[in-house]
Amino acid sequence: QTLTTTAGQTDQFTTVLPTSGLSGTTTPSYYRPQAISQVSSDYATYSAPNNTNGTYRYYNALDGKFYKINTDGTITALNDEIFYNVSNVTWANTKDTAVIEYPDNTKIIYNFEKNTKVTVPSYWQDFSFSPTGDEVAAKSIGLSSENRYLITTKDDGTGTKIIEPMGDYADQVLVNWSPSKQVVAFSKTGQAQGADRKEILLVGLNEENFKSLIVEGANFEAQWSTTGQKLLYSVNSARSDYKPELWIVDAYGNSIGQNRNLLGVYTWAEKCAFGDDKTLFCAVPRTLDTGAGMNKLVANNTYDDLYKIDTNTGLKTPISLGNDNYTVNNISYDTKNKKLIFTDTNKIGVYQVNL
Repeated sequence: QTLTTTAGQTDQFTTVLPTSGLSGTTTPSYYRPQAISQVSSDYATYSAPNNTNGTYRYYNALDGKFYKINTDGTITALNDEIFYNVSNVTWANTKDTAVIEYPDNTKIIYNFEKNTKVTVPSYWQDFSFSPTGDEVAAKSIGLSSENRYLITTKDDGTGTKIIEPMGDYADQVLVNWSPSKQVVAFSKTGQAQGADRKEILLVGLNEENFKSLIVEGANFEAQWSTTGQKLLYSVNSARSDYKPELWIVDAYGNSIGQNRNLLGVYTWAEKCAFGDDKTLFCAVPRTLDTGAGMNKLVANNTYDDLYKIDTNTGLKTPISLGNDNYTVNNISYDTKNKKLIFTDTNKIGVYQVNL
């Protein structure tokens, strides 16, 4: 073709027009991937990532099987066994091992990597795996208070150890094994601090005398950072109209209780996922009524906005969820693929957020 410029110059050039679509195979600079995509249409429940290999596990309540979403997006069954009417699942973070519970109170530790299972006592409850996935902590709840203990056991059901007696205060103990292996549970049995302050005790494996945490409110729930150096927790108080407030605090060694900061977000700790010790991703309900912190079920029909939060500065950056609305549940950060994965309280499927 011939091009004549306004200056009267003539240039020759050749064009090859594509038959359709974008020219060439390279992604143009103005292209942006879809903000959010559905990666599984299964009725996915009890989901969690495997932080070792980057897969995402879940239970399909319709066919009774466990599945994993692989890093390439394909979905495969963890095995061919059918697990009927599962009522709760607690996953190990670094292995495909889980405590599976049933409505009749039967409880098993199932190793999907070895296809082995062991039945544990029905009076064990509130399970949490060790960072390596080869041990489980739990409450052993006997009929009488003198037979109620915080215990650990190996993932094959052997080597059970008593960590601490709980007595009449079993309902005040939150089993939550830290990534640093230092802390195995929290106890809300600290000394009285006033109406809106609580002392939270940190329980170790060997009767350590850790520093305690002072929290500004009730209904404490917590989540460890990826290393266990930091602790995210939510509490509510009269000051927050009894809505759940997020706090971040140091939670390791001699620094326990230091650098405590209010993040200025009304949501629960379980609706967040750590990217690393200084990066947090949280689903924040758009509206919360006064008193919501005392009953989180009130938020089940409230849509969430998604934020990235710098835990050092408190800076909050909104993350697009596209044009649809979501009530986020079981949010996780995929460390291998740098993506967020979650299920929705009111929708079927598993969703992935491209960051």
